[in-house]
Amino acid sequence: MKPELPPVLVVDDEKNMRLSLQTMLSAEGYGVCLEDSAEGALRRIEREPWLMVITDARLGGMSGYELVRKTRELRPGLPILMITAYATPKLAVEAIQSGAMDYLPKPFAPEELLHAVSRCVERYQLIRENTRLRQASGGLISLDQIVGGSPGMRELRRLIQTVAPTDARILILGESGTGKELVAGALHALSQRRHKPFIRINCAAIPEALLESELFGHERGAFTGAVRQKAGRVEEADGGTLFLDEIADMSHPLQAKLLRFLEDGSFTRVGGTQELRVNVRLIAATNRNIVAAIGQGQFREDLFHRLNVVQLRLPPLRDRDEDVLVLAAHFLRQLGPAINARVRSLSPAARQKLLAHRWPGNVRELRNALERALILETTPQIQAESLPDFRLEQRLAPAPAPDAPPATGSLDAILAHHERQAIEQALARNRFSLTRAADQLEISRHALRYRMQRLRIQPGAEPEPEPPPPQRPPRQGEV
Repeated sequence: MKPELPPVLVVDDEKNMRLSLQTMLSAEGYGVCLEDSAEGALRRIEREPWLMVITDARLGGMSGYELVRKTRELRPGLPILMITAYATPKLAVEAIQSGAMDYLPKPFAPEELLHAVSRCVERYQLIRENTRLRQASGGLISLDQIVGGSPGMRELRRLIQTVAPTDARILILGESGTGKELVAGALHALSQRRHKPFIRINCAAIPEALLESELFGHERGAFTGAVRQKAGRVEEADGGTLFLDEIADMSHPLQAKLLRFLEDGSFTRVGGTQELRVNVRLIAATNRNIVAAIGQGQFREDLFHRLNVVQLRLPPLRDRDEDVLVLAAHFLRQLGPAINARVRSLSPAARQKLLAHRWPGNVRELRNALERALILETTPQIQAESLPDFRLEQRLAPAPAPDAPPATGSLDAILAHHERQAIEQALARNRFSLTRAADQLEISRHALRYRMQRLRIQPGAEPEPEPPPPQRPPRQGEV
């Protein structure tokens, strides 16, 4: 069979004609399948991929003309060549009107048939290449889309520019919402493979039983519901980049198969025996603690070492305070024209509220907060009231590690760290009640609020109202 081409389906009720066509096509390297009826051909056309269909006009049962019409309904883009011994201008017109690509009268020279088939090959390859180019160019990500001026983000962009042109495997680590898929897209866009496909798979979003089939494909009949052969995502990514997101959620048996695939790019479809090989660059990502997953036996250490040729760590937004307002301005420019073109900037109170939040959902949470504010805002500036109150999100924020002051720094920074830790723990113990937390810390409620504002600690719930002053007993004569 010619490389990367599906087979030709030949439909004729004369055995000698079927075998003759098979001999001619097989000699040129085409795969050929034979059917003696239009009914049988329709069943196969519905289930399997084909380069083209060659059919006689007159068949026992359903005619070739009816086969062409029904095929047009099932597979509109499938080329069909009709041949017949009863060649008349009227039948030729009927064949073309039914949807046949061409009409070949018997007897014909082998060169005439092979020329028609070669035109289908050119068409198939052009369609496939156009699909790849659209897929490759439609989602190219610029390095400028990775926004941030903090030292960690500047170093990340430098690393991306350095490693993207190579074929090195890359492991991206970072919390959910930090932009791992954006980084993977930028790596592909800056690579030598940018004109080839960029295929993404979220390993956590696909059921374990289906992930192997999605990744490596399957043969017809490999399992219930596998009514046709299906190419896997690794085949679609051939020549390009394969991005496996949340790879730490992949099952152990599939991790072993992926390990073998990483050795030389070889694999076998589910239910198949033929070894296939592709050339892809692999980028993997996870939001889990990969060292803990290895220690708990949930992820193979040898697979980690295979993937971890270059490691990129994405810092959480809470460690990028200087990037919060930069990102907010970026999202206003990006989302504003489509949602609320009136809004131009953030009010001082809104900026303060964004800076005070700890962003457990990282950049994704910030984008959602700005989108919500744009929808609700009625003035030219986003006001603090249009932003979320962050009460629920604040409870999702990771608790500071106990007794973990900065390794270096001034005495003021170390004291501020311990002060922040004590206040956050008191708030958590008292369900974010400012009154009870202040009593426990033996300071006034006003002093607690002042310290929280200075340390940019966002309350996790609406503060309790001040308790009413104690009532003195009525004096004699008072009502």
